[in-house]
Amino acid sequence: MAATSVPALAVQEDSWYLQTSVYTRHFNPNPEHSERQELIGLERNRADGLLYGAATFRNSYRQRSVYAYGGKAWHHEHWPVYAKVSAGLLHGYRGEYRDKIPLNRFGVAPVIIPSLGTRLGPVGLEAVLLGTNAMMVNVGYHFR
Repeated sequence: MAATSVPALAVQEDSWYLQTSVYTRHFNPNPEHSERQELIGLERNRADGLLYGAATFRNSYRQRSVYAYGGKAWHHEHWPVYAKVSAGLLHGYRGEYRDKIPLNRFGVAPVIIPSLGTRLGPVGLEAVLLGTNAMMVNVGYHFR
């Protein structure tokens, strides 16, 4: 009997990805922490896996923040899953919370954010690791 193979997924196409946060969990909860980030982000995904985007959200201390980034996604050949890493600049941790993120000396800090996701048609779901502090789940919609 011949072995059958799972067909490769269709080649990825360039798309925009509009996303929002639906769940956040701090690993060491603090009464000051907010679990509602109110994130809205727009990301450009290229067929070669490169991506760039920006998001605005409320940080753990309810301050409006902005993240501008670039990165890369690695899609599995046979399954609708991927790993993604983005790196960019984060602005928004101010006042008494300025030192809650590393290297935020002048109000803007470099960050690297890994995530794992899945895409079922135009709908995406991502688990995002926020350093050693928290995890966030985002949902989104891909469009051209």
